[in-house]
Amino acid sequence: MSNDPWATISVLARLFAEFDTDRGIHEEEQWTLQVLKMSEEVGEAAQAVIGARATNPRKGRSHTWQDVHEEVADAAITSLVTLARMRPDAEAFFAGFLERKAARFLPAEAVVDQP
Repeated sequence: MSNDPWATISVLARLFAEFDTDRGIHEEEQWTLQVLKMSEEVGEAAQAVIGARATNPRKGRSHTWQDVHEEVADAAITSLVTLARMRPDAEAFFAGFLERKAARFLPAEAVVDQP
């Protein structure tokens, strides 16, 4: 496996697209299902927060904050895989989009290139 996160994301995106194509699912339907998968992952993160905060009286403290961290990371991975499945230029698109988003919220001097 590559140390480059985008290389791994791209491999996952291609693999999942192949699985869905082999099942006869058309491209736009694949994208739709992948976006729904994002919602599922965010729901799991929310469930973990509820469990970490013990706010469900029937379940009590069912999760840890480490569980929350992992679910949030899973949601992020799923989101990036979704983007990569929809756009061959996902890495460049994401970088440009992030730059535009950050420019709206951060002072210009805070947006710097990192090594």
